[in-house]
Amino acid sequence: MDQKSTTGALVPGQERKSASRAARRQFGWSLHRRVTALCVVVGAVLGLLAVGEALVANANRGHLDTLLTKTGPLRTDAESLPTALVNQQTAVRGYAVSGDRADLGPYNDGLAQEGILIGRMDSLLEDQPVIRRQLHLVRDQAAQWRADVAVPIINATASSGPGAGQALVDEQGRKQFDELRASTDRLQDLVLDLRNEVANKARSTGNTLVLLLILAAAVVILAGVALLISLNRVVIGPVTALAEQVRKVSRGEYQREITRTGPPELAQLAGDVDAMRQRIAADLAEVREARTRIEWVNSQLQKQAEELVRSNRDLEQFAYVASHDLQEPLRKVASFCQLLQRRYAGQLDERADQYIAFAVDGAQRMQRLINDLLAFSRIGRLTTGFTEVDLNQVMSDVAAQTEAAREYAGGELTWSGLPTVQGEEALLTNLLVNLVSNSLKFRRPDVPPRIRITARRVDGEWEISCEDNGIGIEPEFVDKIFVIFQRLHSKDAYPGTGIGLAIVKKIVEYHGGRIWVDLDVTEGTAIRFTLPVGVAADLPELAASAVPGQSGGPDGSPSGQTRDPEGRPGRTDDDSGEPDDPAVDGPGGPQTGGMKESVA
Repeated sequence: MDQKSTTGALVPGQERKSASRAARRQFGWSLHRRVTALCVVVGAVLGLLAVGEALVANANRGHLDTLLTKTGPLRTDAESLPTALVNQQTAVRGYAVSGDRADLGPYNDGLAQEGILIGRMDSLLEDQPVIRRQLHLVRDQAAQWRADVAVPIINATASSGPGAGQALVDEQGRKQFDELRASTDRLQDLVLDLRNEVANKARSTGNTLVLLLILAAAVVILAGVALLISLNRVVIGPVTALAEQVRKVSRGEYQREITRTGPPELAQLAGDVDAMRQRIAADLAEVREARTRIEWVNSQLQKQAEELVRSNRDLEQFAYVASHDLQEPLRKVASFCQLLQRRYAGQLDERADQYIAFAVDGAQRMQRLINDLLAFSRIGRLTTGFTEVDLNQVMSDVAAQTEAAREYAGGELTWSGLPTVQGEEALLTNLLVNLVSNSLKFRRPDVPPRIRITARRVDGEWEISCEDNGIGIEPEFVDKIFVIFQRLHSKDAYPGTGIGLAIVKKIVEYHGGRIWVDLDVTEGTAIRFTLPVGVAADLPELAASAVPGQSGGPDGSPSGQTRDPEGRPGRTDDDSGEPDDPAVDGPGGPQTGGMKESVA
């Protein structure tokens, strides 16, 4: 397929390639090629210097090794050898004078030392034949002197006495020993010449190595200077100029064209930046137009948001006023219905008594609904501020408020390890009263209710659990129980308004926590909620083992309940004047719990 259009224009990829070739023709070598060439040249020079340094260093190391391990010991042994020979001569003369065998000790020691020194020097002179021949000459002359002079004197003295030995000490023997000493002096001179030669070579190779290192350092410095100059000319300067142009564009000069300078790479970069500038300038006009439209839309949304805020505030006020203002007429209806029930009960027919009972029940349920709705609307509106609240003390109040209902059901309430949190004590008390009341309400008919409140610290917050052995809840209903006025059973099976757990959820969220139903329990229901760890309070850590909690059951719970005229535990918290069934609503008024209530 042809790379050009019908008008002869190049495709974008072809345009970039053409621009790159044009930039190379205009600005010469690319930065990559320049840096590569410089690195190759410097690398080659440094490589040659490194090879030379390695060879010189190896030679220097060999000279130093010869100097330390050969010439040094050779010189020491060569200087010790004459001493060993002189000790032999002195001992022989002394023995010839005294005839004492003990005077031959230095002779034997010198002979042994001579053998050691000659053997050690011979092993170090394998690559030095001249010095080795001189060493062998000394060895042979020493052996000849002992055969011609020392041994005869020793034998004559031993057999014939000192006089015979002294008679053999003559000028010929001294002359032969002087020749031996001259040979040892020659050996020392040869060893010293070898040592000086090796030392001179070591100094020469060391100086050469230092020179090569200086040359390598000079090459590196020159390469660095050349690289710095090159970078300043082909990189730093063009980049600075390009940056200045880009800054002008960034300050709003979007119509300013960016010129191309420097090597091909930077020229191509300048072209790309200029293309981006053109796109930005084109998009900016669209953005300005879109901003105008967005500002108009935002103004409309702001008006709608303000209207929603006013509407929500009016609705909240309406709910509060409605529930509050309905109290007075409803109180009259309930009171007069109860008066009719008390005064005319049994005087009318059975159907009239049934109608009056329906009216009384409806009025009482309406009162409970209004009271719960009023309590729900007050959460978060009427606040006293957060303080440190000891949940153990709160549970003592909860136990007192629910004692009558627990005695009626034969239940037990225990708690342990509860912390001190930041919150409103009245709301937290209401929260726990609702949870305990729901557990008492939805109990099993054949098993006394057992309710346990525990807490543990998890990831910077307190997780508080309310567990019971009641009828439980099916998994498909867990999302409904915290919704206001949601019921899972009819009001005849489990009385209540269906707002209890909605109040619990609102209280928990008001304190910055969350609430859920834990389905991983073997029996009953486990409702868990979280509360943030207090900032200002010293929060106690939970004990490693559970501390036995206070019991709110029949075995000594705090008292404080009221009783109705018939002696049944109860409390008249509504305005009807009629006591509620403690098994239904508890001593604290209607403690409804949507925990197991169904949608009626």
